[in-house]
Amino acid sequence: MSASCGAAAFRGTGSGPKDDGEALGKKRDNSKREKRGNRKLDKIELRKLQAFLRQSLGNEGIRVTADPKNPDDAAVHLGERKIASISLDDEDGDRSFAFAMKLPVGRETLQSYLRKLFENDRLTIAPRGRKTDSVELNSGEDFLGVISADDPKQQSYTLQIAILDFDLDEF
Repeated sequence: MSASCGAAAFRGTGSGPKDDGEALGKKRDNSKREKRGNRKLDKIELRKLQAFLRQSLGNEGIRVTADPKNPDDAAVHLGERKIASISLDDEDGDRSFAFAMKLPVGRETLQSYLRKLFENDRLTIAPRGRKTDSVELNSGEDFLGVISADDPKQQSYTLQIAILDFDLDEF
């Protein structure tokens, strides 16, 4: 499973193209991206983001749709409820996506809340060394993102997952 924050390097699949055809394919993909416009999320990216989140969070009920008010953003739904948003970042020439989800619970119930919400017992939270205002979210051994406190009393949190364009390649 591909994780975020450039974690594709941890997949153990190796790096670099297998042959010149694959390298040329990457160049063609980039030119297609330039032709379709740099800022708008297209249907293919929405579908890939949906597949990535379904696999990462372990729930087939996740849907990703375009935000009708902002073409740079997408809405993430679980059932009928919007649970998160995804913002597009392509300022550095590379496309990446920022998943953000508000968690209206305290630190002591984060893991159980996420497991129940996504119906996935593989989701775990882990401390981040010396950081006391945030924790890591993992699915099994795979790092997914960071959960940071929104307030000093740590009564609400935000889950942030950075999704790089190459994280979506396998979808």
